[in-house]
Amino acid sequence: MSEQPHLLVVDDDPRLRSLLQRFLADQGFRVSVAGDAAAARQALGSMTFDLLVLDVMMPGETGLSLVESLRRQGQEVPVLMLTAAGSPDDRVAGFEHGADDYLAKPFDPRELAQRVRAILRRATAAPPATPVAAPVQLGSRWFDPERGELRGADGTQRLTGGEAALLSALAVRAGEVLSREDIAVALGTPDAGERAVDVQVTRLRRKIEPDPREPRFLQTVRHRGYVLRPGA
Repeated sequence: MSEQPHLLVVDDDPRLRSLLQRFLADQGFRVSVAGDAAAARQALGSMTFDLLVLDVMMPGETGLSLVESLRRQGQEVPVLMLTAAGSPDDRVAGFEHGADDYLAKPFDPRELAQRVRAILRRATAAPPATPVAAPVQLGSRWFDPERGELRGADGTQRLTGGEAALLSALAVRAGEVLSREDIAVALGTPDAGERAVDVQVTRLRRKIEPDPREPRFLQTVRHRGYVLRPGA
Protein backbone atom coordinates (compact mmCIF):
# COMPACT_ATOMS: atom_id res chain seq x y z
CA MET A 1 0.00 0.00 0.00
CA SER A 2 1.21 3.51 -0.74
CA GLU A 3 2.01 6.00 2.02
CA GLN A 4 -1.39 7.58 1.38
CA PRO A 5 -4.12 4.92 1.19
CA HIS A 6 -6.55 5.63 -1.63
CA LEU A 7 -10.22 5.73 -0.58
CA LEU A 8 -13.35 5.85 -2.72
CA VAL A 9 -16.28 7.59 -1.02
CA VAL A 10 -19.63 6.70 -2.61
CA ASP A 11 -22.66 8.71 -1.49
CA ASP A 12 -25.48 10.41 -3.36
CA ASP A 13 -25.45 13.43 -1.00
CA PRO A 14 -23.07 15.97 -2.63
CA ARG A 15 -22.66 17.94 0.59
CA LEU A 16 -21.66 14.87 2.61
CA ARG A 17 -19.35 13.68 -0.18
CA SER A 18 -17.55 17.00 -0.20
CA LEU A 19 -17.26 17.12 3.59
CA LEU A 20 -15.89 13.58 3.78
CA GLN A 21 -13.47 14.19 0.94
CA ARG A 22 -12.00 17.24 2.66
CA PHE A 23 -11.92 15.67 6.13
CA LEU A 24 -10.36 12.37 5.05
CA ALA A 25 -7.81 14.21 2.91
CA ASP A 26 -6.84 16.23 6.00
CA GLN A 27 -6.41 12.88 7.79
CA GLY A 28 -3.75 11.82 5.30
CA PHE A 29 -5.78 9.81 2.78
CA ARG A 30 -6.07 10.14 -0.98
CA VAL A 31 -9.79 10.46 -1.65
CA SER A 32 -11.87 9.98 -4.79
CA VAL A 33 -15.65 10.34 -4.78
CA ALA A 34 -18.62 8.91 -6.66
CA GLY A 35 -22.28 9.88 -6.51
CA ASP A 36 -23.82 6.47 -7.17
CA ALA A 37 -23.03 2.81 -7.82
CA ALA A 38 -22.59 3.32 -11.57
CA ALA A 39 -19.96 6.02 -11.01
CA ALA A 40 -18.30 3.81 -8.38
CA ARG A 41 -18.06 0.92 -10.86
CA GLN A 42 -16.48 3.23 -13.41
CA ALA A 43 -13.91 4.42 -10.86
CA LEU A 44 -13.15 0.85 -9.77
CA GLY A 45 -12.56 -0.08 -13.38
CA SER A 46 -9.91 2.57 -13.89
CA MET A 47 -8.22 2.94 -10.49
CA THR A 48 -7.11 0.82 -7.56
CA PHE A 49 -8.49 1.63 -4.13
CA ASP A 50 -7.45 0.50 -0.67
CA LEU A 51 -10.94 0.91 0.81
CA LEU A 52 -14.49 1.91 -0.13
CA VAL A 53 -16.69 4.09 2.08
CA LEU A 54 -20.09 3.16 0.71
CA ASP A 55 -23.56 4.53 1.47
CA VAL A 56 -26.29 1.91 1.74
CA MET A 57 -29.27 3.86 0.41
CA MET A 58 -28.67 5.40 -3.00
CA PRO A 59 -30.89 5.94 -6.05
CA GLY A 60 -30.73 3.04 -8.46
CA GLU A 61 -28.38 0.32 -7.27
CA THR A 62 -28.00 0.26 -3.49
CA GLY A 63 -24.73 0.00 -1.64
CA LEU A 64 -25.66 -3.50 -0.45
CA SER A 65 -26.21 -4.65 -4.02
CA LEU A 66 -22.93 -3.09 -5.14
CA VAL A 67 -20.78 -4.72 -2.47
CA GLU A 68 -22.47 -8.09 -3.01
CA SER A 69 -21.74 -7.82 -6.73
CA LEU A 70 -18.10 -6.91 -6.09
CA ARG A 71 -17.65 -9.93 -3.83
CA ARG A 72 -19.17 -12.25 -6.46
CA GLN A 73 -16.65 -10.87 -8.95
CA GLY A 74 -13.81 -11.75 -6.56
CA GLN A 75 -13.00 -8.15 -5.61
CA GLU A 76 -11.84 -8.16 -1.99
CA VAL A 77 -11.34 -4.41 -1.52
CA PRO A 78 -12.41 -3.61 2.07
CA VAL A 79 -15.78 -1.87 2.40
CA LEU A 80 -17.07 0.34 5.21
CA MET A 81 -20.83 0.83 4.90
CA LEU A 82 -22.59 4.04 5.91
CA THR A 83 -26.21 3.49 6.89
CA ALA A 84 -28.99 5.67 8.25
CA ALA A 85 -30.51 2.52 9.74
CA GLY A 86 -28.47 1.31 12.68
CA SER A 87 -30.53 -1.63 13.94
CA PRO A 88 -28.82 -5.00 14.47
CA ASP A 89 -30.68 -6.46 11.47
CA ASP A 90 -29.41 -3.66 9.23
CA ARG A 91 -25.85 -4.14 10.45
CA VAL A 92 -26.04 -7.89 9.90
CA ALA A 93 -27.37 -7.30 6.38
CA GLY A 94 -24.24 -5.31 5.61
CA PHE A 95 -21.97 -8.12 6.79
CA GLU A 96 -24.04 -10.70 4.91
CA HIS A 97 -23.54 -8.81 1.66
CA GLY A 98 -19.77 -8.65 2.17
CA ALA A 99 -19.03 -5.44 4.10
CA ASP A 100 -16.11 -5.35 6.54
CA ASP A 101 -17.60 -2.77 8.92
CA TYR A 102 -20.49 -0.35 9.22
CA LEU A 103 -21.11 3.10 10.66
CA ALA A 104 -24.57 4.48 11.39
CA LYS A 105 -25.50 8.01 10.38
CA PRO A 106 -25.15 10.56 11.84
CA PHE A 107 -21.56 9.87 12.84
CA ASP A 108 -18.50 11.70 14.10
CA PRO A 109 -16.00 12.01 11.21
CA ARG A 110 -13.22 11.20 13.67
CA GLU A 111 -14.80 7.82 14.32
CA LEU A 112 -15.02 7.23 10.57
CA ALA A 113 -11.29 7.92 10.23
CA GLN A 114 -10.52 5.56 13.13
CA ARG A 115 -12.59 2.76 11.62
CA VAL A 116 -10.98 3.26 8.21
CA ARG A 117 -7.52 2.95 9.77
CA ALA A 118 -8.56 -0.17 11.70
CA ILE A 119 -9.86 -1.87 8.55
CA LEU A 120 -6.72 -0.95 6.61
CA ARG A 121 -4.54 -2.40 9.36
CA ARG A 122 -6.45 -5.68 9.19
CA ALA A 123 -6.34 -5.72 5.39
CA THR A 124 -2.59 -5.20 5.15
CA ALA A 125 -1.37 -7.42 7.96
CA ALA A 126 -4.16 -8.92 10.05
CA PRO A 127 -1.75 -10.17 12.74
CA PRO A 128 -3.34 -11.44 15.94
CA ALA A 129 -2.95 -9.39 19.09
CA THR A 130 -1.69 -12.46 20.92
CA PRO A 131 1.60 -14.25 20.14
CA VAL A 132 1.69 -15.59 16.60
CA ALA A 133 0.86 -19.26 16.22
CA ALA A 134 2.62 -21.67 13.93
CA PRO A 135 0.86 -22.37 10.62
CA VAL A 136 -2.15 -24.63 11.08
CA GLN A 137 -3.30 -27.38 8.73
CA LEU A 138 -6.85 -27.29 7.40
CA GLY A 139 -7.17 -30.41 5.29
CA SER A 140 -4.97 -30.09 2.22
CA ARG A 141 -4.19 -26.45 2.94
CA TRP A 142 -2.21 -24.53 5.53
CA PHE A 143 -3.06 -21.20 7.13
CA ASP A 144 -0.19 -18.91 8.12
CA PRO A 145 -1.47 -16.54 10.87
CA GLU A 146 1.56 -14.26 10.53
CA ARG A 147 0.99 -13.68 6.81
CA GLY A 148 -2.78 -14.08 6.88
CA GLU A 149 -2.62 -16.49 3.94
CA LEU A 150 -4.28 -19.84 3.20
CA ARG A 151 -2.08 -21.95 0.93
CA GLY A 152 -2.34 -25.33 -0.73
CA ALA A 153 -1.35 -27.30 -3.79
CA ASP A 154 -3.97 -25.33 -5.72
CA GLY A 155 -2.32 -22.02 -4.82
CA THR A 156 -3.15 -19.28 -2.32
CA GLN A 157 -6.78 -18.82 -1.30
CA ARG A 158 -7.71 -15.17 -1.15
CA LEU A 159 -9.10 -13.98 2.18
CA THR A 160 -10.54 -10.59 3.00
CA GLY A 161 -8.93 -8.66 5.84
CA GLY A 162 -11.82 -9.56 8.11
CA GLU A 163 -11.64 -13.25 7.20
CA ALA A 164 -7.89 -13.34 7.78
CA ALA A 165 -8.31 -11.56 11.13
CA LEU A 166 -10.99 -14.04 12.21
CA LEU A 167 -8.98 -17.08 11.17
CA SER A 168 -5.85 -15.66 12.81
CA ALA A 169 -7.66 -15.14 16.11
CA LEU A 170 -8.99 -18.69 16.03
CA ALA A 171 -5.67 -20.20 14.90
CA VAL A 172 -3.68 -18.55 17.67
CA ARG A 173 -6.04 -20.20 20.16
CA ALA A 174 -6.70 -23.38 18.18
CA GLY A 175 -8.62 -25.96 20.20
CA GLU A 176 -9.94 -23.26 22.55
CA VAL A 177 -13.54 -22.11 22.42
CA LEU A 178 -13.86 -18.38 21.69
CA SER A 179 -17.07 -16.61 22.58
CA ARG A 180 -18.72 -14.37 20.03
CA GLU A 181 -17.74 -11.40 22.20
CA ASP A 182 -14.07 -12.46 22.09
CA ILE A 183 -14.25 -12.80 18.34
CA ALA A 184 -15.89 -9.40 17.87
CA VAL A 185 -13.11 -7.78 19.91
CA ALA A 186 -10.45 -9.61 17.86
CA LEU A 187 -12.08 -8.30 14.67
CA GLY A 188 -12.07 -4.74 15.99
CA THR A 189 -15.88 -4.56 15.92
CA PRO A 190 -16.90 -5.07 19.57
CA ASP A 191 -20.35 -3.53 19.01
CA ALA A 192 -21.20 -5.57 15.91
CA GLY A 193 -23.38 -8.07 17.76
CA GLU A 194 -23.52 -11.86 17.87
CA ARG A 195 -25.35 -12.29 14.56
CA ALA A 196 -22.71 -10.27 12.75
CA VAL A 197 -20.02 -12.62 14.10
CA ASP A 198 -22.09 -15.60 12.92
CA VAL A 199 -22.20 -14.07 9.44
CA GLN A 200 -18.42 -13.62 9.39
CA VAL A 201 -17.97 -17.24 10.46
CA THR A 202 -20.33 -18.41 7.71
CA ARG A 203 -18.35 -16.47 5.10
CA LEU A 204 -15.06 -17.93 6.32
CA ARG A 205 -16.43 -21.48 6.32
CA ARG A 206 -17.20 -21.15 2.61
CA LYS A 207 -13.47 -20.78 2.00
CA ILE A 208 -11.94 -23.28 4.42
CA GLU A 209 -14.49 -26.10 4.71
CA PRO A 210 -14.97 -28.93 2.18
CA ASP A 211 -18.68 -28.77 3.10
CA PRO A 212 -19.64 -25.54 4.91
CA ARG A 213 -22.94 -27.14 5.97
CA GLU A 214 -21.00 -29.79 7.93
CA PRO A 215 -18.03 -27.84 9.35
CA ARG A 216 -14.98 -29.94 10.04
CA PHE A 217 -12.47 -27.32 11.13
CA LEU A 218 -14.42 -24.26 12.34
CA GLN A 219 -16.95 -25.82 14.67
CA THR A 220 -19.83 -24.35 16.67
CA VAL A 221 -19.90 -25.06 20.39
CA ARG A 222 -23.49 -24.58 21.44
CA HIS A 223 -24.13 -21.72 23.89
CA ARG A 224 -20.38 -20.98 24.02
CA GLY A 225 -19.01 -19.86 20.67
CA TYR A 226 -16.64 -21.28 18.08
CA VAL A 227 -13.48 -23.38 18.04
CA LEU A 228 -10.91 -24.05 15.33
CA ARG A 229 -9.83 -27.70 15.18
CA PRO A 230 -6.97 -28.02 12.67
CA GLY A 231 -6.16 -31.33 11.07
CA ALA A 232 -5.34 -33.22 7.90
